[in-house]
Amino acid sequence: MTTNRQASAKSIRRRSRKSQKVAMGRSKEFKYKGYTLEELQKMDKEKLMEVFPARVRRSLKREMGPDQKIVVKRLLGKKPEIRTHVRDLIILPRYVGKIVHVHNGKSYVKFELKAEMIGHYVGEFALTRGEVKHSGPGVGATRSSKFMPLK
Repeated sequence: MTTNRQASAKSIRRRSRKSQKVAMGRSKEFKYKGYTLEELQKMDKEKLMEVFPARVRRSLKREMGPDQKIVVKRLLGKKPEIRTHVRDLIILPRYVGKIVHVHNGKSYVKFELKAEMIGHYVGEFALTRGEVKHSGPGVGATRSSKFMPLK
């Protein structure tokens, strides 16, 4: 059903905005607070601390512990993968691309350090609590709890 009505000024503006968005497209390049990965990797520690949020700045201002120093030394070494129990290490731009196995209390969780992880702690990506899935009622269950609805 078509009508011969003229398009309103609002709909014309909307169409033009949509066509501009399609023409411009989206850039897939990673940016952290306006800086590309290459720019972040070239920054010195003081300039990088200005970019990070307060919690990370405070952690970086303090000296690293002996365990963290060992992990950093191994991260910057030639091995592509490392295993560690250190969960409070902040991911810096120079660590991107390395593969880390972080202990979650039971086993090691393997993941690659990506640009999107910059400024986060390594332990955030190795969850310590798993999903609980219950099965049917166990031995010694009461009569009322033995009832399982059919699905």
